[in-house]
Order: sequence, then structure tokens, then C-alpha cells
Amino acid sequence: MPTMNIGQAAKASGVSAKMIRHYEAVGLLPAAARTDAGYRQYAEGDVHTLRFIRHARDLGFSIPEIGELVGLWQNRKRPSRQVKAMAIAHIAELEQKAAELLAMKATLEHLVHCCHGDDRPECPILESLAAEAPAVANSRLAGAAVPPTRRGASR
Repeated sequence: MPTMNIGQAAKASGVSAKMIRHYEAVGLLPAAARTDAGYRQYAEGDVHTLRFIRHARDLGFSIPEIGELVGLWQNRKRPSRQVKAMAIAHIAELEQKAAELLAMKATLEHLVHCCHGDDRPECPILESLAAEAPAVANSRLAGAAVPPTRRGASR
């Protein structure tokens, strides 16, 4: 079976050489075979694993989660319910992150709406950034997507 150097494996998998070395270091990918000169050599199976890792990263799984997924993928006797449970848990995490991003967006949109954007120095955006508690944290504590701003800011 022909082998590839790290550059070729990177190109074939879509994973940078730096990340390939990182994945080896954290145990997602077994240590590569080496030539007499010390160069890494990768087989097609390694490239397949790298593609799997890249796809899992593209879906936002963490390194520890990917390690678990790789183990499940390589274990042909594993029940699919374990994989499904991981995916469901990850969906919940993504939904939480999406809600946080939408709250940040709504807060910033509100602040932009309240800012005149003219020659005056008053700026609700900067006032919010300088506040003791961040605007998004205030909105989470209050349970609202958009925090209140200083009265009169939208004149």
C-alpha cells in the first residue's frame, strides 16, 4: 500500500499539516510511521480517519468528543444509540450557542438603533461596553433578549 508524506496527507484529507501533528499529539490519530530520515508516512486509512475528524470538527464537536466518536466509529460492535445520544447532546449545545448569538445580535442591533451615529460624543454602544455589567449578561439575567438602555438615548 503506498504511503504519503504529511503534505500529501494534508492535501488528500483537507486537514493542515499542523493540525495533523496536533491530532497525533492529542491521540485522535495514531502516531505515524516514520522513514529512516524521520519523515511521517501516512496510509489511506490515516487519511480516511483525518477526513472523519475534519467532518466532526466542521459540525463543531470538541476534541474529546471526536476522540469518543472515532472510537465508536472504529468499533463495529458498538450500538448506534451511543452515537445518537452524543449527536442529540451536541444539538442541544448548538441550540444554546445559537440562542446566545441571537441575544448578542439583538442587543447590538438595539444599541445601534439607539446610537445617532452623528457628530455628538454620546454613544449608547460605548456606554454599554463601559457599563459594569455587559449588556448581553444583563439581558440573560433579566430573561430578555434586549436590555434596557439609558432613557433619551434614542432622541
